[in-house]
Amino acid sequence: RIMQSNGGSISTGAAKDMAVNCILSGPAGGVAGASVIAKLAGIKKIISFDMGGTSTDVSLCNGDVRLTTQTIINEIPIKVPVVDMVTVGAGGGAIAYVDPGGALRVGPQSAGADPGPVCYGKGNEITVTDANLFLGRISAESFLGGRIRLETDKLSGYMNRFAKRLGMSSVRVAEGIIDIAIANMSRAIKVISIEKGFDVRDYTLVSFGGAGGLHACELAENLLIKKILVPKNAGVLSALGMTLTDIVKDYSKSVLLNANERDYRKIENLFKPLISQGMREVLSEGIRKNRVTVENYVDMRYVGQSHELMLPFEEGYIKNFHKLHKKTYGYSNTNYEIEVVNIRVRVIGKTRKPSLRKRLNVDSMKEKALTQKTKCYYRGKWLKADIYDRNSVQTYSRIKGPAMIVEDTSTTFLPPGYACKLDNYENLIIEKK
Repeated sequence: RIMQSNGGSISTGAAKDMAVNCILSGPAGGVAGASVIAKLAGIKKIISFDMGGTSTDVSLCNGDVRLTTQTIINEIPIKVPVVDMVTVGAGGGAIAYVDPGGALRVGPQSAGADPGPVCYGKGNEITVTDANLFLGRISAESFLGGRIRLETDKLSGYMNRFAKRLGMSSVRVAEGIIDIAIANMSRAIKVISIEKGFDVRDYTLVSFGGAGGLHACELAENLLIKKILVPKNAGVLSALGMTLTDIVKDYSKSVLLNANERDYRKIENLFKPLISQGMREVLSEGIRKNRVTVENYVDMRYVGQSHELMLPFEEGYIKNFHKLHKKTYGYSNTNYEIEVVNIRVRVIGKTRKPSLRKRLNVDSMKEKALTQKTKCYYRGKWLKADIYDRNSVQTYSRIKGPAMIVEDTSTTFLPPGYACKLDNYENLIIEKK
């Protein structure tokens, strides 16, 4: 199966015929995985924070993955349903530079995988990953399970020369790079939350991607988010998310009808041909009929508007539109005429999925997980920090910052004042003490 940008999967043949449906499939897999993992942990309201090498993708889930039809890629509108997310150029490989006005900037340009950050050995431009290593927040010996040793000496030379251009100390420049990256990511989260009427303080930050755990605590503190969840194997959660998705097919039809409650049955009948087509195509992929569900949606707007809102088509849909419009744009007017621009059908075929089992309770002996001690720079001070091997941390062990919790695909940085424990599904649950 091939992942789609709507949070579901399709066959390879269908993906070839409708390639536009796969344009944001990687980030969509991450949101799907974050939603499933959080529900297992008993958490429904989440903000997914996926920070990889090139970019950061954020999305808000209110129990289920949210969709939008207002996505723009490279200035081209994409009108198919896509997981509602915002992407910014603030990954681990985001390049730091001095702009013409002499100010420090970070991204959206990226060092990519080749040449990559300076500390990988081939790069020659300072990145966010380099700043983390310089501040002692990445263990050079434990990177990628110890299979790659990062070049700290080479990085020191590059960082010192870069700092001279700004007339600042090297550690202050490195900390500034982190601060700017976090500010960029905070703005992205505000776009999908505060600007749409959601209070981020009610949500848990689910952090993943190779670089997510390094910045999750400072990002959460910046936004007043109280709880953070970091899944096991966070660097490859998007891949896990893809295996946890159902087969999903979306269909739409332009109708442009005046909307009122009296015409509910009339509009409902318009969905039948799309539902029949969807059922036929999902069943053709080997899904049993009793494992297929159907969801109906409408794109609605006030007459005269050029943009629409997508919402479920159900009794009371007029009232629901006014509520959604007020939450999204800050106002509504029940005296305005409303029209249905498009009808949409989502047909979902339930697939067999990997089983995610609870970890058996064992004695809390976190000392076994403590591999070494190091020093890290945080808020103007060099601090002693512990390094833990995440694979050896026992269930319900409590770890206090400053600390680093390392695994093959990512590192989680725990600043002073934060503590975490491992739950039954091996998620790190982080909260401020």
